[in-house]
Amino acid sequence: MTRTAIPADELVSKARAVGQYYGFTPLSALLVRTRGARPKAPPVALPSALALDSAAEIVAGFLRQCRAAGCEPSARQPLFLWHTNIAAGRPAPKKAVVQFHALGADRALADTVVMRALLALARDLFHEEPVLRINSMGDKETRARYARELGNFFRKRAPSLPEDCVACAKRDALEAAELAIAREYADDLPAPTEYLSDASRRRFEDLLEYLEMTETPYELARDLISRGGVWSDTCFELVLGGRRVAWGSRYTDLARHFFPAATPAAGALFHIASEGAAAEKSALPRLRFSFIHIGDEAKRLSLRLAEDFRRARIPLAQTIGVESLTEQLRIAERHGSPYLLIMGRKEALEGAAVLRNRQTQEDIVLPLEGLAERLKSVA
Repeated sequence: MTRTAIPADELVSKARAVGQYYGFTPLSALLVRTRGARPKAPPVALPSALALDSAAEIVAGFLRQCRAAGCEPSARQPLFLWHTNIAAGRPAPKKAVVQFHALGADRALADTVVMRALLALARDLFHEEPVLRINSMGDKETRARYARELGNFFRKRAPSLPEDCVACAKRDALEAAELAIAREYADDLPAPTEYLSDASRRRFEDLLEYLEMTETPYELARDLISRGGVWSDTCFELVLGGRRVAWGSRYTDLARHFFPAATPAAGALFHIASEGAAAEKSALPRLRFSFIHIGDEAKRLSLRLAEDFRRARIPLAQTIGVESLTEQLRIAERHGSPYLLIMGRKEALEGAAVLRNRQTQEDIVLPLEGLAERLKSVA
């Protein structure tokens, strides 16, 4: 039977571990590092026309804290962050939320890293295999086209649909579609992917290709839609025991109100009832390895290796979503780990990685098969 409540301490500790292996920094750590380092940013007043649903309200709160920390994510220096509403030493909120976000990264890699982190957390907490369901609502052009098609659908099918769905469609066709899905009248609803713009279709195809190449299990879900105007392109959910436990999407239109430059953004919210109190913050074990990867082949392999490292509890961190070698090395320097594990395109194709002792600069080539066990002997 799927758990319906989880101790706050367990939830935080497992989210922290997932974040480390998939390259997500806790927002709380970023806030501590930047406190007092720069003038306080003025508050953001969102336009009244920008209607936010409950998920978007949570994401907007997260973005306000990012702004307060002076975050300026970019393609060169993207930010992969995780956050929770559970505070150390305090009673857990009745509804705990764990968030994973990719800011400044526009490629399918970012969406995939967020999804893989969610899958890992769900497996750890529930000891079951969650179902990842994916769809795409496209960009503004797509959404407008899809809304018109939905309006036509509800007018033509009015006699065979519930009256409240038909009445709702006159006001908001997407809301009416959600209502029809909830009432199980969605079999004949038009699918949003049939109306994708060329740009949105390419983005969705890139994502599906990335999921396939990283062996990430998923299902296409034509009945999964995002109604709020801040969401765009890919939307997805995690389902366990017939219950949604997480929801995610791209939200670049919302992020642009919080950062000085246009900022691609994707994120997800994991919801679960919590109990007890989280322990006071404790020092994490010192990291022994920083995993550096260059090129798509290495990135894809690093996603699959993350689970091996987690299961073996290797004291390792990596920044999968960061593509710049310079930025990865800067982050590794901050971690202070004595070893670098390096994989470029050549190593990825050969099924190997280079272990570098940062003090002696000695390099050892290690095969990927059984890599976690070999690192244990070094750790």
